[in-house]
Amino acid sequence: MTVYVVTVPGTFLREFPASARKELVRVLRPADPRTTEGGASADLDILTCYPDSPAFSLRLEVEAPDRASAEARARELVAAALRSAGLSEEEAPLGQPVITGIDAK
Repeated sequence: MTVYVVTVPGTFLREFPASARKELVRVLRPADPRTTEGGASADLDILTCYPDSPAFSLRLEVEAPDRASAEARARELVAAALRSAGLSEEEAPLGQPVITGIDAK
């Protein structure tokens, strides 16, 4: 298995309150890349919201046998976390996940 850092972009189509942001980050904390060797050295945040834009990106660490599986797993984790934070896929559509780091052990 390989450890991947995957960036999942998205867009908030409705207001994203601070309480929802805290819940989103809480749910995804186990996959936070800052807890990985590569993530810590790159100082990666799990959630980035862009100023004056509804766009966001989430960075996760996932373990998977290949790139496609890592991207799919990251997308599943993000979608579940957004639902937990009270946002549907229609309110926060996701873009194509991108592998931004690989740590083959």
